Amino acid sequence: MDHTQKEKKLESAELEKSKSHIIVEIIEYIPNSVVIKTIIKKSTGNISIMSFDSGEGLTEKTSPFDTFAQIIEGKAEIVIDKISNLIESGQGIIIPANSPNYIKPNGRFKMILTIIKSGYE
Repeated sequence: MDHTQKEKKLESAELEKSKSHIIVEIIEYIPNSVVIKTIIKKSTGNISIMSFDSGEGLTEKTSPFDTFAQIIEGKAEIVIDKISNLIESGQGIIIPANSPNYIKPNGRFKMILTIIKSGYE
């Protein structure tokens, strides 16, 4: 399987505070791309929203922090420690710190990633 990705980052400005947002509409699909938009970025962690065009995924990586991945549109196959997990819209999964993980292409989808950095000092 080819895990090649074309990553395009959009503005990293946080969303306007004290205003409601339709989360699934914050980010659009771009053909043949993975798009990432930062919602909140702090020294203790961050929240990002991502869109994956059909056939796009992320290569294997390991983070020193726990990460919560929540699918908000479509479905994704998230592999953690060589165990495959099919996560559908409305579902989420915690990727444990220091666990090798990657996202296999499975059609178009959008997700929110929340990384918590505190507690690891």
